[in-house]
Amino acid sequence: MQSSVEDVIRRLELQPHPEGGFFRETFRASLQIDDASGGRSASTAIYFLLASKEFSAFHEVRGADEIWHHYLGEAVEIHTIAPDGAYAMRVLGADLSAGEEPQVVVSAGKLQAAVARGRSYALCGCTVAPGFDFAHFAMPSRAELVRRFPAHADVIRRLTRA
Repeated sequence: MQSSVEDVIRRLELQPHPEGGFFRETFRASLQIDDASGGRSASTAIYFLLASKEFSAFHEVRGADEIWHHYLGEAVEIHTIAPDGAYAMRVLGADLSAGEEPQVVVSAGKLQAAVARGRSYALCGCTVAPGFDFAHFAMPSRAELVRRFPAHADVIRRLTRA
C-alpha cells in the first residue's frame, strides 16, 4: 500500500521548495570544481515530491545538467524551453508501455517546470552536475518568460505563479 503524501513528507523529512513541491538534499559531493563563482560541488542529489496537480514553476539551474529519476507514485510531466525557444514535454514515470521514462535529463541552459499527474503524488530524485546551489538558481517572472517566449504563453501561464 502506498503511503500518504503527508507520511512521505514526514518520513523523508522534506521541506517546501521555492519552486513548488517538497525536497531534501541527500548528497553533496566533497569534490569541488572551479567555476566563475569560485567553486561548486561536482554533484548534488535531492528527493523531490510533487503532490497531485501541484507544479514546480519554470526555473533554471544555471550551468548544470539535471537528471530526474522516478521513484514512487504518479507520472510527472517535465516541460522544457531551450534558449532558442524550442519547447518539449517528456513524461517521467514507470509505465514504459505508455511512453513514460524512468529518467529525464534537462540539459544546462534550459528552463524547466514539472507537474504531477494523477490523484496522489510523485516522489522523484534530482541529480545535478555540477552541484546545485541557490546562487545558480533562477526563477524568472511569468511576465519575463511570456515576453521572451510568446509562442509558449499558455504553458508558461499554467506553470508559473503570478
